Amino acid sequence: MTPPTSRTWSRRGRTPVIRVRGRSRGRVSVAALCCYRPGERSRLIYRYILHEPCRGMTKSGRRSFAWTDYRDLISAAHQQLGAPLVLVWDNLNTHRAAGLRDFVAEHDWITIFQLPSYAPDFNPVEGIWSSLRRSHQVNTAFIDPKHLQGALRQGLRQIQYRSDLIDGCLAATGLTLATSRPEGQ
Repeated sequence: MTPPTSRTWSRRGRTPVIRVRGRSRGRVSVAALCCYRPGERSRLIYRYILHEPCRGMTKSGRRSFAWTDYRDLISAAHQQLGAPLVLVWDNLNTHRAAGLRDFVAEHDWITIFQLPSYAPDFNPVEGIWSSLRRSHQVNTAFIDPKHLQGALRQGLRQIQYRSDLIDGCLAATGLTLATSRPEGQ
């Protein structure tokens, strides 16, 4: 990942240059859920996996989240929130995996809606990634995956306490929370 740049300085007449290594020695995968409930503070629940630099893969041989990792994230969110979940997902192949579909079918507290293909503008989590990239990763050339992991953890923790930012990510999509109205209104 090339580091995003923001303002920087250098001597007059010299172009600032950020040197980064061209090869990757590891990988960090992150998954997050933006959680909204009318009348309550918005929440962000996330998990990350640090892939080992020597092999670059997890025990399952994947270099990203497996459907079991998403299953565990959903279960943890259900436990934390103590309520049924309505998931709005993009068309990532892991989200459509057979094992995850079976897991959802077994639990009546999960409802899933798929976003249209190629529609990141409707996904509030994309706003979280954009904010994280523009604030906690800017002007930093990470020396190793652990350095990146620390920056991600710090940035995501700060975002967790900013429900206004999480609400703004939903507002930026143009989507709203639909609530049932009592009869007679």
